[in-house]
Amino acid sequence: MATYRQVGRLLGISARLTRPLVGCGYQNAGLHWLSHNTGISNKWPQNPHWVVPARTMFVQTQDTPNPNSLKFLPGRTVLESGTMNFAGPRDAFCSPLARQLFRIDGVKSVFLGSDFITITKSDSSMEWKVIKPDVFAAIMDFFTSGLPVVNEDSKPSADTAPSEDDDEVVAMIKELLDTRIRPTVQEDGGDVLYRGFEDGIVKLQLQGSCTSCPSSIITLKNGIQNMLQFYVPEVESVEQVKDEEEERDAQV
Repeated sequence: MATYRQVGRLLGISARLTRPLVGCGYQNAGLHWLSHNTGISNKWPQNPHWVVPARTMFVQTQDTPNPNSLKFLPGRTVLESGTMNFAGPRDAFCSPLARQLFRIDGVKSVFLGSDFITITKSDSSMEWKVIKPDVFAAIMDFFTSGLPVVNEDSKPSADTAPSEDDDEVVAMIKELLDTRIRPTVQEDGGDVLYRGFEDGIVKLQLQGSCTSCPSSIITLKNGIQNMLQFYVPEVESVEQVKDEEEERDAQV
């Protein structure tokens, strides 16, 4: 029965060719040549091994209280410290990552945190499923390029840590913002920056997903204001401060 013998040999060769490669995992794939002497060893090296690198980056998303903002988690450090907010393409001159993201149609603003990127879309009627694939691709391409997230001469937004020049009340306000309030807001893809304290009024600037969030006023008054007033009796109210870009958007 030579036929059965030939079939068995073919099956054995097929099994060797289709067997998973030892040592090849998610990060790379390889091609192995069999080491049999076929008379062409003078042309091909024994057991040559080609490695085809694959993207190992996995970007996750997280919803925010703002339906127009989405938090992207690349699984690696974005900023070593602080945060950076880019309200529009003109603000992104210092960040190669932000400039790349603004090239995507529908991206209104970009916010960078320690390990996340918050994207706010310009049109509430545009669905996220249209924008997300382009954002995923831009983030992965950027982090594999080796470019810096921000230029060396650029600094993230200063945090609200107390300084030696602050009086007791301001130092207390900043400490509460830095330790109790900002971490919670950043979990939702945004941030709160201290902009001053005068006549009992604390001035704060909302960034990221908080900028155009429908519930931002509720967060500002019922959340932040109540906490500051509880610990600092000198605080009478909390007001939001907007930059020029936000003021223009509010008037449109």
